[in-house]
This record gives sequence, C-alpha cells and structure tokens, in this order.
Amino acid sequence: MRFHKKLIATALMGGLIAAPAFAEGTLDKVKQSGTITLGHRDSSIPFSYLGNDQRPIGYSVDIANKVVDKLKKDLKLPNLQVRYNLVTSQTRIPLVQNGTVDLECGSTTNNVERQKQVDFSVGIFEIGTRLLTKKTSGVKDFPDLKGKNVVTTAGTTSERLIKSMNADKGLGMNIISAKDHGESFLMLESGRAVAFMMDDVLLAGEMAKARNPAEWVVTGKPQSFEIYGCMMRKGDPAFKKVVDDAIRAVYKSGEINKIYAKWFLNPVPPKNVNLNFPMSAELKKLVKNPTDKSAEQM
Repeated sequence: MRFHKKLIATALMGGLIAAPAFAEGTLDKVKQSGTITLGHRDSSIPFSYLGNDQRPIGYSVDIANKVVDKLKKDLKLPNLQVRYNLVTSQTRIPLVQNGTVDLECGSTTNNVERQKQVDFSVGIFEIGTRLLTKKTSGVKDFPDLKGKNVVTTAGTTSERLIKSMNADKGLGMNIISAKDHGESFLMLESGRAVAFMMDDVLLAGEMAKARNPAEWVVTGKPQSFEIYGCMMRKGDPAFKKVVDDAIRAVYKSGEINKIYAKWFLNPVPPKNVNLNFPMSAELKKLVKNPTDKSAEQM
C-alpha cells in the first residue's frame, strides 16, 4: 500500500496524471465551503444571460436557483452563498470537470458524447436546430445556403451538424464559428452571414433583441431535436439526486408553468420583447415524464 501511494505521488509530481480537482463529493464540498458555484452564460437569451444590472438571469438560472433552495434545506445551510462563474460553449464542460463550476444550467444539449465527460440532470428543455435569417434573404431551408456565408456558435452541436452537412452535401458554405450567440447574431445582423444556425428557441431569443425584430424569421426543417440538461461532474450520484429531485419537484408542483410563462410568453429584458414561444408538445411530455436521457437515446 505504501509503495502504491509512493508511485501515485511520484506520478503526480511528474505530471503523468492529473490531480483531482476535489477529493470529496459536491455535497460535502458545498457543506464545508458554504458556497456553490453556478456556471452561467452571458448571452443565451432567455435561458442564461446578463440582465440590465449585469447579474445572471433566465429560465435556466431560475431552475438552478430551485436546486440551490433544495440544497439550503437538505444541508441545513440557510445562508448558502451562490457564486456565479461565466462559461462559454467551449469552456463549460472543462470548468465543470475541473471543479471550478459545481452546476451549469444554461442551454447545454445532453448527448451521448458529452455523457462520457459529465453527468446531466433530467431534461429542462427540448429544441429543434433551425435557421435565423432576414425575411428578405430568400433563405427558406438549408439547401438555400449553398455557397453562402453561414454563422453558428463555436463548441455547439449546431456547429458540428452544419459542418457535417456542408461536407456530406457539398454545399460549399463558408461557415463562421463565433465565440457566443451574441457574436453570432452580430455577424448576421451586420450582413457578414446570411443565416445563423442554432437551436430554434435561442434564435427566437436573438431575434427578440434585434434592432427590428419584425425583419427576421426562424425557418428551415429542424436538423436535430435536442434536450437541454444541467451539467455536473461525473460519478457523484448523491449530488445528481438532489438536482434531479429539485427539478422534478418544480415539474410536479406545476411551478414550471409559471417559470416558462415568465421567460417565453411575457416581455423579457433587455428590450422587453415577448418571444411568444408556447411550450411544445415535446417539452410537455418531458415535464410529465422527466428523463436524463438524450434525444438520441429516446
């Protein structure tokens, strides 16, 4: 045993294996520190973004806060402190894995590939991947993008899908990968791209903050259906149970309907535009029968 420990210590010192970000489970970590760190996005309207006071707000942030409420009760920590840590599409998984972020609730698709890296909560939303374009662009569906500039957000499933489509169908698109959804829409609005491929509800969110929302349309046959979930570190069933139980309770009580209406059926910051995005049949089914499976596993 002593020899084994010595080998591990030597390997750690030599950089052969990475030291764990934490030795205990997330619940112990939270209890000992009196703090939980939530990962948030800065422009993923209306899921997770910065409000006018530069604090994180959104549908997914509200759900994350329901988890915090349960932790306060379960761990008997009424003064549990919440820290927010900004993540992007590219940094969100590494920051969960290395212990910087305890829970990330934003607009993250649960898929089989990501399940190898992190654990997901039961689903919190379901979307289709489509296109946002000007009503006058002539783009009605994906084949209309042949030879055109198309933007998507780096590190997303949409980026992988559009690149695969471009190669498989020889469309000759020039694909621009922006750092976040806000930058993607800026590329579109400024004319540097003719269309923006992303999750339909996120496109509706970007359209809502446009200078003239009426100029834009979400169009095209969905290229995939995807379920969003909250991410946490792998192999921590006790913490995952708390997260799942908190979300299931929001569903069972019907409180999800109020949260949904607040963000999708009423005016939202920053421009107080109503997304008018009714709850889909797919999401209603997910609320009725919560699952942590991805859409491809259903």
